[in-house]
Amino acid sequence: MRYVDGYVLPVPRKNLQAYGRIARKAGKIWREHGALEYRECAGDDLHGKGLVPFPRRIELKRGETVVSSWIVFRSRAHRDRVNAKGMKDPRMAKMMDAKSMPFDCKRMVYGGFKVLVDA
Repeated sequence: MRYVDGYVLPVPRKNLQAYGRIARKAGKIWREHGALEYRECAGDDLHGKGLVPFPRRIELKRGETVVSSWIVFRSRAHRDRVNAKGMKDPRMAKMMDAKSMPFDCKRMVYGGFKVLVDA
């Protein structure tokens, strides 16, 4: 069964282009190492009625939006292998300085997920 790494993070709107450049590079690296899909999505319709909206849950600050990201793998074991290769890739090391990230890394949430439905 496929496996998904998921991320949700606040990104200042003024930094979305810089974030997108990093995300495109990271996506290329992860795909080269075997990820099946790599998606980065910027918030658009974040205030659904009757639901808990992302902005409230992750305590967005003025001028920020939510980015939701996921990477799809064949299995959890496949994810572990791809992530190990990706994190060792020298191209990633250049992008991993938390101080130069276009978002607050401490506010990013992450988890690995077993796919329940693949329709």
